[in-house]
Amino acid sequence: MSDDEDYAIENSDAGASLTIPCEAGQVKKGGYMMIKGKPCKVLSISVSKTGSMVTPNAIFLAVDIFTGKKLEDMVPSTHGTTVPVVKKTEWEIIDIGDEDELTLMDESGDQKTDVNLPTIPEGMDKKIREAWNEGENQVMVTVQAAVGLEQVVAFKTL
Repeated sequence: MSDDEDYAIENSDAGASLTIPCEAGQVKKGGYMMIKGKPCKVLSISVSKTGSMVTPNAIFLAVDIFTGKKLEDMVPSTHGTTVPVVKKTEWEIIDIGDEDELTLMDESGDQKTDVNLPTIPEGMDKKIREAWNEGENQVMVTVQAAVGLEQVVAFKTL
């Protein structure tokens, strides 16, 4: 290859994984982990040891970050599990469509149109619509992304 060839780099994630392997004993309360294929936030951890030569089990009580459903998992503390890569970004609402689809813009001017008003928690969609008031008010939403899914998880009126 010659030094004068141009490269068009469209994405900089270098094929990054949606999850990271982690030892179960390293997952902390308030952290994230995958349970039954769902990205979850850990609410509590308890450790049970059944015998003197047995690896202790970590019992995780967690909540799905997209549905709010509680899940539980028991994993030997020295065994591996997976942790989702969770990313939160701030966006300004530009438009809300008739089908609850959002047109969003970040501070650098990039637009996003593939996110809808949230259905969970119940009533949040109506509160965002009322706060936005057909474009009369400036409303910022926090979009949480993990394992290829995105959802609005919070909002504020500026």
